[in-house]
Parts: sequence; C-alpha cells; structure tokens
Amino acid sequence: MSDRDVAGDAGGRMQAVHDATLVFEYERERRARIVAESVRPEVGEIDDERSRTALRREGSAVEISIEARDLTALRAAANTWFTLVSVAERVNERGRRTTIE
Repeated sequence: MSDRDVAGDAGGRMQAVHDATLVFEYERERRARIVAESVRPEVGEIDDERSRTALRREGSAVEISIEARDLTALRAAANTWFTLVSVAERVNERGRRTTIE
C-alpha cells in the first residue's frame, strides 16, 4: 500500500534548489501508518514560499521529501519534520504501553 500527499506554495512558483528525503522505517506497517496519518495534516500547512514537503508511506516506511529554495529553509523544514515525527512516535508508544498495561 502506498500513500502520497504533495503540497507547494499557493502560487506554485517555488523553485527548489535544495532537497532532502527523510526516511523513517518501522518494524510494523501499522506503526508506519499511524505515524504517517498523525503528521499528514501538517503537509501543506507549514509549507511556505521557501519550502514544500511531500509525504509518502510505503509498507513499513514513511518518507518525507523536502524541497527548498535555500539551505536555511531546508534545515528549518527538516528540523520541523523530525520533531513532528518524533512526537507522533512518542505518543503512539505511550498509547500502546497504556493499552497493554
């Protein structure tokens, strides 16, 4: 199964010069799906005229592709996505432990 969302700036005029792909692999496809669904609402919401993001889930991996006009925007976007995924993972783990206990 594959999921993909792509978003750009409102005018579609951003010309990316730099890009990065963040790949998060999980032991189970279910966890990848939960993480992807948790961060998916942010795709397009935090994009601006300097960067845009695409999110894709393929099996047990979540892939976040970032395109940016400059390195500062690329770094800021990558840091934001690392944080969002980290929060989704922690919340999922805490919820899983609560359910088991």
